[in-house]
Amino acid sequence: MKLNVSANIKNLIPYPPGKPLKELEREYGVTDSIKMASNENSLGPSPKAMAAIAGCLGNLHRYPDGSCYYLAQGVAAKLGVAQNELVFGNGSNEVIDFLVRAFVAPGDEVITSHPSFLVYQTMVQAQDGVNMVVPLKDMGHDLKGIAAKITARTRLIFLDNPNNPTGTVFDKATFEEFLAKVPETVVVVLDEAYVDFVDEALRLDVRDYMHGNTAVVGLRTFSKAYGIAGLRVGYGIMNAEIASLLHRVRQPFNVNELAQVGALACLEDDDHYQKTMTMTKEGIAWLTTEISKLGCHVFSTQTNFFLVDVACDCKDLYERLLHLGVIVRPMAAYGYGSYIRITVGTEAENKRLVKALAQTLASIHGK
Repeated sequence: MKLNVSANIKNLIPYPPGKPLKELEREYGVTDSIKMASNENSLGPSPKAMAAIAGCLGNLHRYPDGSCYYLAQGVAAKLGVAQNELVFGNGSNEVIDFLVRAFVAPGDEVITSHPSFLVYQTMVQAQDGVNMVVPLKDMGHDLKGIAAKITARTRLIFLDNPNNPTGTVFDKATFEEFLAKVPETVVVVLDEAYVDFVDEALRLDVRDYMHGNTAVVGLRTFSKAYGIAGLRVGYGIMNAEIASLLHRVRQPFNVNELAQVGALACLEDDDHYQKTMTMTKEGIAWLTTEISKLGCHVFSTQTNFFLVDVACDCKDLYERLLHLGVIVRPMAAYGYGSYIRITVGTEAENKRLVKALAQTLASIHGK
């Protein structure tokens, strides 16, 4: 074949998917593995969501509601925003795609941080935009450095707050000082995938900024706190003018029926939500103490995951843990060669992780 493929697509590195859990177990000869690598909710999905999904299975021959009407109604009521200020996607990833396609033409610039959520930069490259990347400072977004990168061609700024993979947040005063330097032609995107885990005193409220002179868009997901990552449903909060532009690039029926029904039921499951918050906070505290005893440096976090400097080759450690049926995320691809990222698990999973980590570190250091 002699395909005429543009350079931005030809040079694009696809997002690397992980192997299915069963395949990893077969490959490493283990059973009953625990996955603490993907920032999922270890408590599982909301029981109310599962019941609601079971109740709508007989309707799968119908197309889903293309407007997500009832889900939008539920989210709008919970957040105190208008339904036309919400845009739903097949995960918040898809809303990122909408933003890039709506605002970025070839040669336009988008500012992101490194390390950060990898999807921002791949979507910009696919659109033939220009990625302007600012390194993190003290493990957090360098908002002064980002402001200095803004040019007449800047269209979007993506800020994952909390940051993935570091778990850090910036405060209200720092953000407002930054926002004052951003021209009205730029859209600032606050990716709040982990906002539910942030201490109340440290949270920004995107609703305070979405109607300002400089547009601010918030991104949320049902994958983390609500435990339905497999259904892929997220949304953006923004002023109605921006929402109308995103709907122009949105495909019809982009959020499936099971996702809509399950997400709406999640909003009413306060018991599951509170159990998730308690499990996460207690798990972070316990794991921080126990892993620190092993001689590792555990970074503080405002998410359901945390970084650990294990002071050895993280890829080697990752492979050794796999043989023990424990899956974590090595951070070498992010430029952190001795770091791993760990998702908080259940009490039993956390104890098994610490035991496996202690055993593995001892074998590495010959103790």
